[in-house]
Amino acid sequence: MEKNLQKQFFIVIGRSGCGKGTQAQLLKEKLERDGADKVLHITTGGGFRKFGESGSYSAKLSKEVNNTGGLSPEFLSVWNWSNIFIENMTGEETVVLDGAPRRVMEIEPLHSAIHFYGYSNHATVIYLDVTENFSLRRMEERNREDDNTLENAKRKMEWFEKDILPVLDIYSRDPRYRFIHVRGEQSIEEVHNEILKKLGT
Repeated sequence: MEKNLQKQFFIVIGRSGCGKGTQAQLLKEKLERDGADKVLHITTGGGFRKFGESGSYSAKLSKEVNNTGGLSPEFLSVWNWSNIFIENMTGEETVVLDGAPRRVMEIEPLHSAIHFYGYSNHATVIYLDVTENFSLRRMEERNREDDNTLENAKRKMEWFEKDILPVLDIYSRDPRYRFIHVRGEQSIEEVHNEILKKLGT
């Protein structure tokens, strides 16, 4: 990757447990080594988990949804990453957004942010493709509060099929984005290397 590239926007999407956070962090570190001035890794799941501990009534309701494997309502999802952008953007960042959008209706609000902050024509979607069985095994291994029962994990698989697959279909055909399909059932290093190869680094 060339030094001092124009700032970019990466969207990392996949099933729960596919390794989005790990791969987003590895990409951030690679971009920084290659001379990116500042790389902001935004994890939407982490944003929700932090919000859930804030003590407000809305946070309590959100935590209940998340801890039963549910998908947060659209207005909260858009607020979550919008608020992170507003509080953290300085205008120089390359952004690695992990775990959003999660519904079709979130695509255009997110695109408006991408345009607003000057990333038009420099946005890439990275899809980490794993099977349901692989995802369920990973969630069992990590034993996180929001997916530590089979029922909760299965619910996440349901909303991936219902809500996120249509998002991926739209992104794969949207000329405003580069779309990269990555085989997620490899070692962490192999997945990372495939991402870099398909990015042309």
